Amino acid sequence: MAVKLRLRREGTKKRPHYRIVAADTRSPRDGRFIEILGEYHPLDDPSTIIVNDERALHWLQHGAQPTDAVTKILRIAGVWEQFKPGDAPQRDRAAEGPKTRLNKKAKARAEAEADA
Repeated sequence: MAVKLRLRREGTKKRPHYRIVAADTRSPRDGRFIEILGEYHPLDDPSTIIVNDERALHWLQHGAQPTDAVTKILRIAGVWEQFKPGDAPQRDRAAEGPKTRLNKKAKARAEAEADA
């Protein structure tokens, strides 16, 4: 499951405020999410940003991809400086070996050859 850190819009018409959430990439903008990480109120003067630094860092270190807007908010909040993008785990696809997908006939043929 690919996780993104993104903004979830809340509030009334013409009076938006946002929650910073960790959500599955396949879920809609205001749909299901995994965890609330903070809030952003752009209409306050100055705009209000509240971020749970510990949980945001946790998700970043576990490979969650922030959107451009969330990246800017994390920079303003000072969380992005604590996170070094090289710290995120990288998958070593070469070590996993080549993956081959076989259809049913090819699988049955391979099993028959292995048994023989």
